[in-house]
Amino acid sequence: MADYPDSYQYTAEHEWVSVDGDIGTIGITHHAQDELGDVVFVELPEVGASFEQNAAFGTIESVKAVSDLYAPVSGEVVEINEELVDRPEAINEDPHSSAWIVKVKFSDPGQVDALMTASDYQALIQE
Repeated sequence: MADYPDSYQYTAEHEWVSVDGDIGTIGITHHAQDELGDVVFVELPEVGASFEQNAAFGTIESVKAVSDLYAPVSGEVVEINEELVDRPEAINEDPHSSAWIVKVKFSDPGQVDALMTASDYQALIQE
């Protein structure tokens, strides 16, 4: 069983967000990368792009499928994980840490409170 960090918040679309002040780091969960299989490409947004909560902000492509990435929170992209351009498979190796996807400056930090806890998320994926 994968370790889902208790300090993160999760979505039903299998994204996570970790909060550091007014910055949120967003990635996909271990469950999501496991379902996708070998990740071969990640389409990242531009730094400076803004998106609303639940909007698609990029795509992730695996040997099985292409899936949209959905924003767990509204915000503006302040950093993208450049490593994923050359090494998208890093998502399969370490989805909850070094293979984060984007960092955003929250436009509404309160949105984080409505997301799932690690135990809520684990209950969802075990259904």
